Amino acid sequence: MSGGQCGFRRARRPEQVEARRTAILDAAVVMLRERPVADISLRELSERVGLAKSNVLRYFDSREAIFLEVLDRSWTAWLDGLAKEFATLSAPAIGYQREIELASSVATALIRDPLLCELLATMGGVLERNISVDFARSFKSRAMEHNARFAALVQSRLPTLSAAAVEHFAASVMIITSGLWPYSHPTEAVASVMAEFGSPPADQMFAGALTDGLANQLVGLAVRDAASD
Repeated sequence: MSGGQCGFRRARRPEQVEARRTAILDAAVVMLRERPVADISLRELSERVGLAKSNVLRYFDSREAIFLEVLDRSWTAWLDGLAKEFATLSAPAIGYQREIELASSVATALIRDPLLCELLATMGGVLERNISVDFARSFKSRAMEHNARFAALVQSRLPTLSAAAVEHFAASVMIITSGLWPYSHPTEAVASVMAEFGSPPADQMFAGALTDGLANQLVGLAVRDAASD
């Protein structure tokens, strides 16, 4: 047992509990910058923090709950940054240029945040599979708040879009990002074969497909709204 584990003392005061939780989440973030979620075990994360697995589980339901908490923090920070970026947009109201520029801004913000993309891509199929009902209720409530905030940000820049359209776009951003992300980091074998076929590097394909996909979604929603007036 490591020195950190031998010296473990249960945090009792609220500030001690929060400090221990923060240390675990910070360690998870560092590991996520080194490798994908699937390659990080609870044992390795516990060792990085200097605690036994049983001690880590005093503060979180499960390994999956830890990464969902990281996702929640990352999502909040991403939305904070996006709000600042949206404030600088000044596309002329020519055709659907405003929608295209806004969608491109969203795509660029996602491309710059691979940790968020990784967690969004693993949220439904992996991370939400081993959590308690209470934690699921808490996390899904926060996720819905994030989506609602994103939709409100989009509508603040595109006030002619209906509430249904911006909500649809918010859901589409998650779905498109989650669907494309796994292909952005292929194995060496797959990357080699794709290069033989003349395909661009996977990260470039991800960036292009995400940008086009979000623009097509947003313009399509704007067209549908206009047709229904």
